[in-house]
Amino acid sequence: MTSSNATNATNFDDSLVLYGQCFTSRLLLGTARYPSPSVLEAAVQRARPAMLTASLRRQGSLDAEAGNSFWELLRRLNVPILPNTAGCHSVQEAITTSHMAREVFNTPWIKLELIGDDYTLQPDTLNLVEAATQLIKDGFQVLPYCTEDLVLCQRLVDVGCQAVMPWAAPIGTGRGPVNPYALQLLRERLDVPLLVDAGLGLPSHACQVMEWGYDGVLLNTAVALAQDPVTMAGAFADAVQAGRSARRAGAMAAQDTAQASTPVLGTPFWHHAHE
Repeated sequence: MTSSNATNATNFDDSLVLYGQCFTSRLLLGTARYPSPSVLEAAVQRARPAMLTASLRRQGSLDAEAGNSFWELLRRLNVPILPNTAGCHSVQEAITTSHMAREVFNTPWIKLELIGDDYTLQPDTLNLVEAATQLIKDGFQVLPYCTEDLVLCQRLVDVGCQAVMPWAAPIGTGRGPVNPYALQLLRERLDVPLLVDAGLGLPSHACQVMEWGYDGVLLNTAVALAQDPVTMAGAFADAVQAGRSARRAGAMAAQDTAQASTPVLGTPFWHHAHE
C-alpha cells in the first residue's frame, strides 16, 4: 500500500495510525452510488481520503468492460483500497469474500461487514467476533463494521482488532449519531482507534463525533447522493479536520450561568471624569 495518503513513517504530528500504518487524512470514502466515474474521481481528489472502500461483490456484478474501467479508475486515484465484505450474511461467506478480495486488490486490509438484518443492515453482533477472529488468524488487518455496543466492541479488540468502526445510524439513513451516550461511552472506555462508519448525513455530524474524540469517519451515501458530491466531499473533509482540531485544542467546559467575556475591574475612568 503505497500512496501520498499513507506512509509507514511518523513524519506527521497527528497522523491516523491503523495497524501501524500512518495516514494523513482521517476521512475514508466509499466508491458506490456516484452519478458517474468522473464525479467520483473529482470527489476523491477534493477530499483526499485516507482510504477508498470497494466491494468485491460490486466488481463481480459489473460487466467485464465496466469492471475493468472502475478498477483502472481506482488505480489512477492512487489512494489505498479498503475492500469490504458488503452483502455477506454468514461467517464463512465473509471469510471467503475476504480471501478473494485480498487476491483481487492485493492488500491484507479488509472492512468486515457481516449483516444480521436485511432491513436495517445492522451488523450480526452474534457472529462478528468469530469472523474477525478467523480473519486475523489468516493475516488480515480487520476493520470491523459494528454497532455502538460496548461489550461487542471490547470483544473485537480482545481478539485482535486494532481498530473498530461503530455505526452512528443505519447505513444510508444520514440521521447522524442516534445514540450519543453510547458512542461517547465507547470512546471513553476503549483505547484503540475508533472510526464512525455509516449513518452520517451532514458535515456537522462528522465534526461532532470527531469532537467527541473519534479518530476518523467513513462516508459514502452522504457524499455520493449529495446534489454536488464534489463540494460535499470537501465539506466533509474540512469538517473532519475541524472536529479533530477542536478535540486537540480542548473545548471550554459548559457553564450553567452566563460568564462575562470581558470582566469589569474597578470603576471606569470616564465615570470619575464626569463626577
